Amino acid sequence: MRTSEQMQKMKTQPGFIAALDQSGGSTPHALALYGIKDHAWKDDDEMFDLVHQMRSRVITSPSFTGERILGAILFEDTMDRDIEGQPTADYLWDVKRIVPFLKVDKGLQPEERGVQLMKPMPELAALLDKGKTKHIFGTKMRSVIQRASPAGIMNVVHQQFEVAGRILDTGLVPIIEPEVDIHCPEKAKAEALLKEAILEKLNGLPAGQQVMLKLTLPEQSDFYADFVRHPKVVRVLALSGGYTQEEADARLRKNHGVVASFSRALLEGLSVHQTDAEFNAMLDASIQRIYEASIT
Repeated sequence: MRTSEQMQKMKTQPGFIAALDQSGGSTPHALALYGIKDHAWKDDDEMFDLVHQMRSRVITSPSFTGERILGAILFEDTMDRDIEGQPTADYLWDVKRIVPFLKVDKGLQPEERGVQLMKPMPELAALLDKGKTKHIFGTKMRSVIQRASPAGIMNVVHQQFEVAGRILDTGLVPIIEPEVDIHCPEKAKAEALLKEAILEKLNGLPAGQQVMLKLTLPEQSDFYADFVRHPKVVRVLALSGGYTQEEADARLRKNHGVVASFSRALLEGLSVHQTDAEFNAMLDASIQRIYEASIT
C-alpha cells in the first residue's frame, strides 16, 4: 500500500524533489554555505552530526511538507538516523507525506573520455536491502559529463542503466542522473548525444519497469519532452548544477513537465545563525519559487 501510494504521488502530484544528499566529500562545502566553517568539528562523526542537525532543521520546518514537495533524496548517514524519534524515511512519509529516496553511488572516478563514471559499488546489494528495510522508495546515482564525447557519454548511460537494472530487480525505483556539467564547452551537443543514448536504453527496458531521470537543465527549451511523455519514465527531474536558484528556476520554467530536484539552490540563503522564524520564512519562500517553476 505504501509503495503504490508513493508511486501514485510521484507520477501525478505537482511539486518537486528536495535533494538533501550531500555526502562525505561535499559535506564541508554544504556546511560552509550554511555558516559552519570547517574548524567547527574535530572529526567526521562531529561533521555528520552537524549536517544532520542542518537537514533535520530543514525537514522539520513547517514549510517542508508533501503539499509542495514530492520526495527527498537522502545520504545513507541521514537514512540511518532519526528525526524527532522516528527513522528519517518513516518521518518523511508518515509525518510529512514526502517520498524518501537514497543516494547509492560512492562518488566519481577520475575523468576519462570527457566523463566521470561512478566508482564501483561492491556493497550495492547490501545497501539496497537496508534501504528496503528502512522503507526507502527509490534510489539516486550520479555520473558527470564534461565534454561532448560520444564514447564517454555512451559509457555513462550504459553504466547508469546497468546499475538501474539491478535496482529495479529489488523493487526500488532508480533515479538515473547523468549530469552534464554546466561549463561543458559544447553543452548542447553533449545533451543531444545523451538524449539519443538514453532513449535507446529506455526503449529497451523490459515491460513493467520504469525509471526516473535527473538531468541538467538543457540549452534548448523542452528538449527532454520525449522523456516527459515516455511510458518508461515516472518523472523527469532537473538538477540545479551550480546555477543560482534564480537562474535554475528561470531555465526550469522553459521545460514543461520537468520538475526540480535542487540541492544547493534549495538551501540557498539558509544559515545556522538565523532564528527559526527567519530560517522558516527563507525556506518557505525558496520552496514556493521552486514549486511554481516546477508546475509552469
